[in-house]
Amino acid sequence: MARRIDVTGAGGVRLAAWEFADPPKTGEEQARVTEPDQAPGVLLLHGLMGRASHWASAARWLGERHRAVALDQRGHGQSDRPPGDLYTREAYVEDAEAAIEQLGLGPVVLIGHAMGALTAWQLAAKRPDLVQGLIICDMRASALGAASQREWEDWFKAWPVPFATLADVRKWFGEDDPWVERPSPSRGEFYAEVMQESADGWRPVFQPEQMLKSRETWVFDAHWEELTQVQCPALVVRGLDGELGRAEAQEMVRVLPRGEYAEVADAGHLVHYDQPSAWRAAIEPFLDGVLAR
Repeated sequence: MARRIDVTGAGGVRLAAWEFADPPKTGEEQARVTEPDQAPGVLLLHGLMGRASHWASAARWLGERHRAVALDQRGHGQSDRPPGDLYTREAYVEDAEAAIEQLGLGPVVLIGHAMGALTAWQLAAKRPDLVQGLIICDMRASALGAASQREWEDWFKAWPVPFATLADVRKWFGEDDPWVERPSPSRGEFYAEVMQESADGWRPVFQPEQMLKSRETWVFDAHWEELTQVQCPALVVRGLDGELGRAEAQEMVRVLPRGEYAEVADAGHLVHYDQPSAWRAAIEPFLDGVLAR
């Protein structure tokens, strides 16, 4: 079951927030469940091209002890798609800030993947009063540069859209995409989740041009200084085959005032999608520690 809650983000942009929860328990089981309004808040932020539903599995088990909310960020999922000049870093951070305040989640634990992790640590640096814990999943702090942006532009052009079927989506992103080093069914499922059916086939729910516009607001800059300003406990998680290398991840941990490190074997960039059980095992001790403080 999923419950949608509309949030007003920066500049009046309408954002869709989602609570994913199992059906209510009864009897003694219900008595042991923390009331949602009293439970510690968790806000889950997806990465570029992602959507809140990518967090559904994690949000369900988090919901056993937390009030876990996943946000469709601007231009993604069922949130508004404003014009191309409104995809700034400040706008993404202010959107997350608005969600925490309007939903009464603070002080919150922020869990972010990729671009969502950058938003999370920028918000933690900006509003320490709102954030009691931070989990950074496979996001680099170093500048990626112009060559990386050109690679993304070429990659979007290579997509064989429209896809005739969702099976074609899964096969291309899981096997045929030149960026895939070895078959990855979870990657195919990830991208199938962000497709919608149109008159001529399946196309992404987002506009690639807006994704590139979002990316260019952070890809040319390094973000180490903001890490030094994060006051809360922070966990840096990487997949062993992901985009965040071990040396950079450990340097991020060193730079963070209260940083910790975890890695997930047999996982790529989509850590929580590739290995959901191992991802849970990696972050639960950290969450338990934050709750105990």
